Amino acid sequence: MSQAEQEVDLAIIGGGVNGCGIARDAAGRGLSVYLCESGDLARGTSSASTKLIHGGLRYLEHYAFRLVREALIEREILLRNAPHVIWPMRFVLPHHAGLRPRWLLRLGLFIYDHLGGGGTLPHTRGIDLGRDPVGAPLRSDYRHAFVYSDCWVDDARLVILNAVDAAERGAIIRTRARCSEAIRRDGRWLLQVSLNGENTGGAETARVETVSARALINAAGPWVGSVESSVMGQNTKTPVRLVKGSHIITRALFDHDAAYIFQNRDGRIIFAIPYENGRYTLIGTTDRDYHGDPGGVTADEDEIAYLCDAVSAYFREPVTPADVLHSYAGVRPLHDDGTRAAQEATRDYVLALEEADGVPLVTIYGGKITTYRKLAEAALARLDGHLPMGAPWTAEVALPGGDFPVEGFDAQVTALIRDFPFLSSETAIRLMRAYGTRARRFLDGHDDLGRLLTGDLGTHELGYLVDTEFARDASDVLTRRTKLGLTATEAEAAAIERFIAQHRGGD
Repeated sequence: MSQAEQEVDLAIIGGGVNGCGIARDAAGRGLSVYLCESGDLARGTSSASTKLIHGGLRYLEHYAFRLVREALIEREILLRNAPHVIWPMRFVLPHHAGLRPRWLLRLGLFIYDHLGGGGTLPHTRGIDLGRDPVGAPLRSDYRHAFVYSDCWVDDARLVILNAVDAAERGAIIRTRARCSEAIRRDGRWLLQVSLNGENTGGAETARVETVSARALINAAGPWVGSVESSVMGQNTKTPVRLVKGSHIITRALFDHDAAYIFQNRDGRIIFAIPYENGRYTLIGTTDRDYHGDPGGVTADEDEIAYLCDAVSAYFREPVTPADVLHSYAGVRPLHDDGTRAAQEATRDYVLALEEADGVPLVTIYGGKITTYRKLAEAALARLDGHLPMGAPWTAEVALPGGDFPVEGFDAQVTALIRDFPFLSSETAIRLMRAYGTRARRFLDGHDDLGRLLTGDLGTHELGYLVDTEFARDASDVLTRRTKLGLTATEAEAAAIERFIAQHRGGD
């Protein structure tokens, strides 16, 4: 076999949360795995979410009890296995007499608390907004609220950690690698993957890698249809409904660590969430059918105005587009179940198995970040009998850096500062939130962070991102592996680019 050829059990197209979750699960079951992603990991939908691990309270209105129950059970599993990038958060739901009745909200929240088996998070309670501090930022005509529990997640880092673990278990992870053709031949899938030299340890020249696989999974998210048509040559109608969701980031609108969930008059739910250790507020999301190219999607002016108006109906101080510091948008590849309104389209996933000459293809339609691990198990179950794999295992094994108790985060930060006294409290918290116990891997043996390139991002950490976490340019680092792009200057981004190029020059 030449250097440009790979022979594996399973090939995966797509480096979002589903593709990387499947790669990790499959590699841990003893399968040889090849994953290709045309851009960076988590570059699309998986880094453009509202960043919640939740059951989906509003889905109860659509009687999606199985989906909500599965998501609530997964919420507990993911919290236990990734307590650095996932953590509990309380959500304040103000009551408004003109919208959903109070008794209905209380009933829905009671079901929500118990549908997943109770779990470890605090249950719902009612509060007087005139007395509780969380009522201070709200308009005085909101007097009562319910407070319930869900979890926050750094969505892009969740994807990266799955990819890192998959690679450490033997999976081949290729970024900047576009699959140009996938055909069945001689009882296997044959893939042609165009590389630009990334991740291969060689020169920065484009080449084509041939991959032979016993089974193929299309986990391309919003691009699942284009992969079917342009890569596989299939002409069937793809049952995917693209729904755009936009978010805005403002200055901190409140000074506590609870989030708000607001009921908009059009029936939508809008979240206002403390972001980046409370320095900002994240507001989202919209739901709008989308028919363009999923790549490079941005928040439109009318969507930004909509989100500002929605939260201004609740906050004492109005939020205007002038207050928006940053915005982002993503396209959700929902399974098209024929519903009329985008917000009513199911967030459940559908897996399609298609065989020809005994060579299987699994295509993933829909899904949500909370249920990615369960989706991975289901996808591999569809290949049972085709591939010699072990039993499911990911429910009981922490993601990289998450090997400490859920309640042990503060103790980990304290220990990090004790062992590396040059760390400020803010930096120690950031590093623990991003890397957990693995922060020690690039801190050990040093008495500083290295040369600082932006904020508290030093060259020791940046080298780790390049060597271990597949970072290849400044956007990978500033937008997905950290959120330091919120404050980085163009000159600082250029300095990061130069460091990466120099660092990779020694590959």
